[in-house]
Amino acid sequence: MTLKYLIVLAYSILTSCKPQNPVIVPTTKVAISPVIDTLKVENLPEYNIDYIMGKFDPASHPDFTLIPAKYRDEEMRYIRKDVLEAYIKMYNAAAKDGLKLVIRSATRNFENQKRIWENKWTGKTILEDGTNASKDIHDDISRAKTILKYSSMPGTSRHHWGTDMDFNSFDNAWFEKGEGQKLYNWLKANAYKFGFCQPYSKMGSDRSSGYFEEKWHWTYMPVSVPITEQAKTKLTNEMIQGFLGAKTAKEIDVVKNYILGISPSCMKAK
Repeated sequence: MTLKYLIVLAYSILTSCKPQNPVIVPTTKVAISPVIDTLKVENLPEYNIDYIMGKFDPASHPDFTLIPAKYRDEEMRYIRKDVLEAYIKMYNAAAKDGLKLVIRSATRNFENQKRIWENKWTGKTILEDGTNASKDIHDDISRAKTILKYSSMPGTSRHHWGTDMDFNSFDNAWFEKGEGQKLYNWLKANAYKFGFCQPYSKMGSDRSSGYFEEKWHWTYMPVSVPITEQAKTKLTNEMIQGFLGAKTAKEIDVVKNYILGISPSCMKAK
């Protein structure tokens, strides 16, 4: 083996060990709002209709995990693993600013939502304004619309998806003064940095249908945006059944007016 050959061989080995330029993998861009237009989601999965309608057990679903007690109230709750990871980052950021986030509600599957809905439908649970829906509202459409001010029909709740959480209080007034106002102002200014958005903004400000304003309800857009888009094409009013009052879904057009009745800033740009 000649000296010239050895030099060439050594050079080829050294150059082959140099760092290579990274391979750029294309991503699917989800344009959510001008503020977080750079948010990107890779390899978006397809969600089947059972997932979208909450017909599964989050306790045994591989994408879900139990929320550690540190981040929630006393009730055991489940959430998607990717959503929990983002929430913990937001929780820590809020804590540095002297504020404490507490998860009061997270994933609710079809059966849980059915219990909530039917308790209100039958009057077992009195509505937020003191109405007994069973005794005071005899027309089914009117009864359903009254319950829909704050509660979803089973199969249509964003809480089915494991992307949405309720924080600290279920009272808008709590977020309008004192500690609650400080927390709400912080969320409005910072939640988007972690991928979160308030889907139920004040009615009439940027949306004309859907649930009443919920300052406590926040959604994780990197997952909820594609699920919302898939719900729009896969879910029909006729599929919404299996509970008291379900026959009203078609006349009310629950898919259009409630599932899609969210703030445009929390939806994929058209």
